Amino acid sequence: MSDNLAAIAKERGIRYFLISFTDLFGAQRAKLVPAQAIADMQRDGAGFAGFATWLDLSPADPDLFALPDPASLFQLPWKPEVAWVAADCVMEGAPVEQAPRVVLKRLVAEAARLGLRVKTGVEPEFFLVAPDGTAISDPADDAAKPCYDQQALMRRYDVIAEICDAMLALGWRPYQNDHEDANGQFEMNWNFDDALVTADRHAFFKFMVKSVAEKHGLRATFMPKPFPGLTGSGCHAHISVWDEAGTTNAFLDPADELGLSPDGYHFLGGIMAHAEALAAITNPTVNSYKRINAPRTTSGATWAPNSVTWTGNNRTHMVRVPGRGRFELRLPDGAVNPYLLQAVIIAAGLDGLRTKADPGPRHDIDMYRLGHTVTDAPRLPLNLLDALRAFDRDDSLKSALGDSFSSAYVTLKMQEWTDYTSHFTAWERANTLDI
Repeated sequence: MSDNLAAIAKERGIRYFLISFTDLFGAQRAKLVPAQAIADMQRDGAGFAGFATWLDLSPADPDLFALPDPASLFQLPWKPEVAWVAADCVMEGAPVEQAPRVVLKRLVAEAARLGLRVKTGVEPEFFLVAPDGTAISDPADDAAKPCYDQQALMRRYDVIAEICDAMLALGWRPYQNDHEDANGQFEMNWNFDDALVTADRHAFFKFMVKSVAEKHGLRATFMPKPFPGLTGSGCHAHISVWDEAGTTNAFLDPADELGLSPDGYHFLGGIMAHAEALAAITNPTVNSYKRINAPRTTSGATWAPNSVTWTGNNRTHMVRVPGRGRFELRLPDGAVNPYLLQAVIIAAGLDGLRTKADPGPRHDIDMYRLGHTVTDAPRLPLNLLDALRAFDRDDSLKSALGDSFSSAYVTLKMQEWTDYTSHFTAWERANTLDI
């Protein structure tokens, strides 16, 4: 594909470009640029006031410019005269080191210097809810065990099929769609690819799902735990590491019981070693900790981890190894920033390679029933504050992600936590009014 956006516009009949970047909180910021102006924007970038987004900047900072990356372009299947293109943030000619896509690209380059390509797939879960967000959108979706519910899935066929058709048209190779374990909850899967490609697709997927849902008079939410008692929305990541050419799984060992090489176990060891700090990135909201520390749901299981454990093909642990030469991180939730998810996986994994980290003992038990018997594994953070403190203590992970990013992230997320704690809740009134 040509990297000249003006030529692409002429060839494909594109009238407008959404030049989009994702801020620290995962919000997508964009400017709608007519095709006639795209050549200038490709050269100079679209201008933004960085303080107006969730970046650790002030109104006194210079303009931030978003430079579109032609390789990330997706023509909107539901509005083909518009193309979405991910952008990299620069300020005064230098990359904005705290910008999530910039962080990820630096870590991808670091892996490449080691002759490695990290490939990932994500499994984003979401709810289709009423426009006001107070209830699921399908009152008939009321089964006690709704996972894979055929009738409920087909009642939302128009939405799910339109999104899947779009992924097919975009060449993502989607392969399955299902009703998930909560009433009103769905998951859609497409093929794995290089970490940056997956991150761009993940970001666009969230935009697409919300847009198509709105088109059908519904609302899509990736909120980790929108309804008490129902299973929360995860975003499991499947991880494999390949050679520089991307053709040979570098961590595959056919002789190993689980199919992982020593370096594969070291990469996994990095994930395990940094898990408590990792949660600040993979589970980035106050609401996130209502998913990973939830009581038993109406369906019978939360499908979310509570402890830092790993296993073979067993879904009750933080990490499982479901197939040879790869593993699944089950910690992330729907609110995770698509770029920071990939970045922190690479950062932790490469640190594991550098330190030859041991992932620790493998546990092959049902953690939901017998987790209390595991005494050699730390618990995951109980709330966002605990996760942020764990992240702030993890100097090696912060350094791997970049000091500028890490400082900005902790600063803004601590502000978010302070804002949350300043709000009074119905629980407080119900439990302390008569004291």
